Amino acid sequence: MNLATLLRRAAADHADRVALRLDAAEVSYAAFADQVARFAGYLRATGVGEGDRVAVLAPNCLEYLVAIVGSWQAGAVGVPLNYLFPDAPLRHALLDSGARLVVLPPDDVVRVERVLGEDLPLFLTTGREGSFATAVAGAAPLEGVVPRLDGDDALLMYTSGSTGVPKGVRQTHRNIAAQVDGAIEVYALTGEDHVLNCMPMFHVGGLQLASLPMLLRGGQITFMPRWDVVRWLELVEELRPTYGGLISTMMIDVGNRTVDQPVVLDSFRVCMFGGSRTPTAAIGRLSEGTGILGTEIYGQTEQSGLVVTYRAGETRRPDSMGRALDQIVRTRLVPVDGSPDLAPGDPGVGELWVRGDAVTPGYWGVDASEKFVDGWFRTGDLMSRDADGYLYYVDRIDDMIVSGGENVFPQMVEEHLAGHPDLAEVAVIGTAHERWVEQVTAVVVPRRDGVTVEALHRWCAEHPDLQGMHRPRRIEIVDALPRTGSGKLNRPDLRRMFP
Repeated sequence: MNLATLLRRAAADHADRVALRLDAAEVSYAAFADQVARFAGYLRATGVGEGDRVAVLAPNCLEYLVAIVGSWQAGAVGVPLNYLFPDAPLRHALLDSGARLVVLPPDDVVRVERVLGEDLPLFLTTGREGSFATAVAGAAPLEGVVPRLDGDDALLMYTSGSTGVPKGVRQTHRNIAAQVDGAIEVYALTGEDHVLNCMPMFHVGGLQLASLPMLLRGGQITFMPRWDVVRWLELVEELRPTYGGLISTMMIDVGNRTVDQPVVLDSFRVCMFGGSRTPTAAIGRLSEGTGILGTEIYGQTEQSGLVVTYRAGETRRPDSMGRALDQIVRTRLVPVDGSPDLAPGDPGVGELWVRGDAVTPGYWGVDASEKFVDGWFRTGDLMSRDADGYLYYVDRIDDMIVSGGENVFPQMVEEHLAGHPDLAEVAVIGTAHERWVEQVTAVVVPRRDGVTVEALHRWCAEHPDLQGMHRPRRIEIVDALPRTGSGKLNRPDLRRMFP
């Protein structure tokens, strides 16, 4: 079934309620459904049909969900693009997806034109005076919903992969429906809930976990377009949301801001946290500063979002992420040495494998057979499990860096940093950071004397593909990189040298 059918039904049931809010602007469910139908009508009138891709490259905004759900109603596939992507991965994602249309802020049109250079898609710009609003207002609403089956793609969500190139994770209508149902069930969400959504909707946390469950239940969504800890605190006190989430960096910001000047934030029934491994001290500071007992979450884009958490009202176990959502996934812990699966309570460590309704059928145009074994998806995350089924995160098998909740693959940073004319060798690892949890750290071997850390930082700051979380926050200069006996880079030794 096309997900748009479920969302239109919810909108009809809650027509007069507030669906979306951003600053002083509010959109009722009736108005939301009308805008969705008009955007779907616009897409069909411009030749966008079943299976065509419609991209959104924007911070959280009122147009975001209209574009995604309108794409579904028209039978198309939504492509929520990471607004923080540097130029190279952005170009790859736009070209790889074959997006026919891109919804984006007006200030980003020039950048996308420069990045693509040619074969430009149609652009619709956000904002009250933008072309998106004009297109929606002038279009005839599409009657009904274009049929799509459970196994048809609903979204392509681009995430960094083992090759260092973003891969389009296919999420079907069934994947997302299962994920949304799982969140509604585990957190006992109702139409009386109100989510303060500061998590970006190009992530599963902001879209599948925070926004879509609220729409299906008739609750309210208040958006934050960008993270601002002071503004978040103001909104929580003013609006008293019952549901929300913080990536680990946001959680650290809130804890640091309030630990010496506590505030009482007692409206949350559920305030999720995750995105990367969160230090225990940060969890404690959040509780001490706000009274919020955070609810840990674990998931991946390939799992359409949430697959491990705590049930509503359940007491958190120290260092545990919670239990798997067994209504939508099955799990295994598989030792990397090939020995038999670990049973609950076995003290060993294994890679988490999952299968089920929420798990992607694969990647867009990419053969990643090494990630799938007999229908099981290999997460690449090492975990242990106690006798009651609670999972404990240990480490990643691969070298992915998760900085501020963003996936950064070292090979991508190495490729661009290696273009510096004064560097002979480059290696990138993740090291601890008090706010970002992990930071991108570059260890470099210079070609000549006189190369300084300060000069390298300035060069990185000006490089278009070393921006945001991809920019090395720490740079170390060495005479030689550690190597294995076969001459390969020895990353474990490098991490021991630079903890």
